[in-house]
Amino acid sequence: MRHLLAFLILLINTAVIGQRVPVLNQVDLPHNYYYRELYLPQLTGGPSSVAWTPHGSTLVYSMSGSLWLQKTASDIAEQLTDGSGYDYQPDCSPDGTKIIFVRYTGNSIELMLYDLKTKVTIPLTNNSALNLEPRWSNDGRTIAFVSTIESKHFLLYKAVIENNALSELTCLTPDRKSSVKRYYYSAFDHAINPAWHPDGKRLYFVSNNEIIHGTGDIVAFDTDSLSYPKTILHEETSWRTKPDVSPDGSRLVYSRYLGRNWQQLWMIPATGGYPMPLTYGNYDNTCPRWSPDGKKIAFISNRTGNTSLWMLDVFDGGQEQIIAKTRLYLTPHSNLFIKVLDEFGKPVSSRCSIIDEREKFYAPEDAWIHADDSRYPDKHQFESHYFHMQGFCKVEVPSGRIKVQVSHGPEYEIEKKELVIRQDARDTVIIQLRKLGLPENFGAWWSTDVHVHMNYGGNYRNTPGNLVRQAKAEDLDILYNLIVNKEQRIPDADYFSNTADTASDDEVLLFHGQEFHTSYWGHLGLLELNDHLILPDYAGYPQTAVSSLFPHNAYIADRAHEQQALVGYVHPFEPSEIFPDQSPALMNELPVDAALGKVDYYELIGFSDHKASEFVWYHLLNCGFRIPAAAGTDAMANYASLRGPVGLNRVYVNSSGLHNRQEVLSGLKKGNSFVTNAPLIGFNVSGVQAGESIMLTGKNETTLAFSAFLRSAIPVDHLEIVWNGEVIKTLSIEASGKIADIKGNIKIKGPGWLLLRAWSKEAHPDLPDIYPYASTNPVYVTVPGKEVHAKTSATYFLKWLDRLAVAVGNNTGFRTAEEKSMIEATISSARKVYEEIYRNSKLP
Repeated sequence: MRHLLAFLILLINTAVIGQRVPVLNQVDLPHNYYYRELYLPQLTGGPSSVAWTPHGSTLVYSMSGSLWLQKTASDIAEQLTDGSGYDYQPDCSPDGTKIIFVRYTGNSIELMLYDLKTKVTIPLTNNSALNLEPRWSNDGRTIAFVSTIESKHFLLYKAVIENNALSELTCLTPDRKSSVKRYYYSAFDHAINPAWHPDGKRLYFVSNNEIIHGTGDIVAFDTDSLSYPKTILHEETSWRTKPDVSPDGSRLVYSRYLGRNWQQLWMIPATGGYPMPLTYGNYDNTCPRWSPDGKKIAFISNRTGNTSLWMLDVFDGGQEQIIAKTRLYLTPHSNLFIKVLDEFGKPVSSRCSIIDEREKFYAPEDAWIHADDSRYPDKHQFESHYFHMQGFCKVEVPSGRIKVQVSHGPEYEIEKKELVIRQDARDTVIIQLRKLGLPENFGAWWSTDVHVHMNYGGNYRNTPGNLVRQAKAEDLDILYNLIVNKEQRIPDADYFSNTADTASDDEVLLFHGQEFHTSYWGHLGLLELNDHLILPDYAGYPQTAVSSLFPHNAYIADRAHEQQALVGYVHPFEPSEIFPDQSPALMNELPVDAALGKVDYYELIGFSDHKASEFVWYHLLNCGFRIPAAAGTDAMANYASLRGPVGLNRVYVNSSGLHNRQEVLSGLKKGNSFVTNAPLIGFNVSGVQAGESIMLTGKNETTLAFSAFLRSAIPVDHLEIVWNGEVIKTLSIEASGKIADIKGNIKIKGPGWLLLRAWSKEAHPDLPDIYPYASTNPVYVTVPGKEVHAKTSATYFLKWLDRLAVAVGNNTGFRTAEEKSMIEATISSARKVYEEIYRNSKLP
């Protein structure tokens, strides 16, 4: 294991993946993932934020990264901006002459000012911070907005606009560290979602001052005196509350999900009181804005799947969609038709990306636009964007040079074309995909993603049918939608079933499992529950009725196994958690449940660091636990900015040709599989495949014949045979980094395990993951009367159990003494297993 330890040191000290950085990483939050989708503006083909002009007959909104102007009685939208970045969150000045908005530049989000008369855009900030949600006061001079300018936290600011410049900048909320310990939110308080009262003095916003769960309460204060904020509404919220004050100042409209699985519009008196629902539905209605006469509310909805713009009559509840059937662009646009064919010349679903010379992205009007959650600042201004298409699409693009990139899962080459679009042309580009030249003996496999979330609070509303279409575009055969909570919501709870979803077909099987969500013990994947979801689906949430650490994961695993489910540990570890001597805060229960035989699979590739997860897995294997590797993307498939797409991380399960769950589950549990995010690999040892065993009769060193191959659309620089956690043979790869075919011999002295892995020390722009990585499951080598027991691995986990035991012993949050004793007994039972392994160790 010393070679892997050396790699982890390199990973930490030299930033191996340094050229790939999270999008807008200048915010200090423990999870830099959720707030980007749930709070920061994202590129969507449909409208994403809206404001009224003062006369009340026209809307200004963001769509496809530009600002648009549209009369409510018209279906024609006029493009206002088409700059070097992506434009969002407009607000119109009280006199109707200017629009303040934000522009995403790739490095930051800056405030901008658009003059409706001169049609000129003027930058108001250039501070490399995140400047968000600008709102005009009724005095026509003062604005409120959210910024990270003086800290890495979302704080509320006030400023004056004079002569098209920002002045008198004042921070309204202090940068204050809370006394409560939060998990998904910063230890520092934030203030978001500002909205002015018509008096121009009172400001409403959402604050999480001393609040442990959610984004906070709706509060209000006087911006002149900065009096202590008055709480208007106290409840759990999630970034998109966005209160707006009625023109007469008497009430607020806001977006709420409490008690439901989807966000809807609610009203409450502006001084506080009882909330009242305005809208209903199993979809999200967000970003509400009152019309100047107080009779209507414009808002964004995802009821159609994509984002869309709607208008609500406040007095009779009637709703009307505002549709832009015609788009009047600032520059000439032409229709580009794209047709994608498979290797046989038949139309095939795929993932597609289209950018112009400025690296601005384009998609069909009805497409869901998705973005990588990280970018390559040394190579590109923006993160990569893409959409899924079903063989054919039409896109309106500007004249000039256009780049098109198409992919279809890891078994195909990534195709790239560069075109010159002429004004008023109707160009058609045909892209035929080429399959990798796989060896004849590659065999048949079911590619499976065991960890996807169909809906998780994102901009879009996903359905099983659309999720299946996403899988087809990525050439994925089987996927598991793991139903899970997002705060108090469980958006996909109604889809639970113990059979394949009815949206499944001959190409894709969709199943609904569960992710048990206790962060203290580590998240569990529960595949194939045959009766019911396990609820509540978490424990250890402070200041709630489930604050106790019981039930722990061992208890949940037993309940899941009673339902004939497979139990796995998902998105396991980061380098900081397991190196140099394990993080003191790491309370993951994995080594306990592994020792007690409760773990059926392990997400070796997932939303974590693959090599760090590998490090722990190798220790488990060296203790004799034959826990197979699986792979799950943890893709929030209804996000615009996500770790994904679905199938990015997948396990290839060996197939006999039967497209059914029994074969896949059997192969998954036996380890007749390999995991990958790009490279395809194969490994055979003396005729034995992954998950199977070779019996050695002698105690001396043995020579075994092997064959190995690599095929990859993404180059890799390491192809290695691993024996008991150590690299014993490095294999040569062709100069392209994509092909290897090798036969040879290896000498080993059993017992132990062998596997093949492929990886690269650097990330690659065509792969939306931290670096390329693939691994077979082990080929096990057995010797009669001997076990694979490594003293160092047993010691590693005994230290881990020591920390767990101390933490449980010191915890005072158990409801009963029995709960505590049950967990202590579970840890004690696991300790005996590791102590026995230590005593019987034949390996160092």
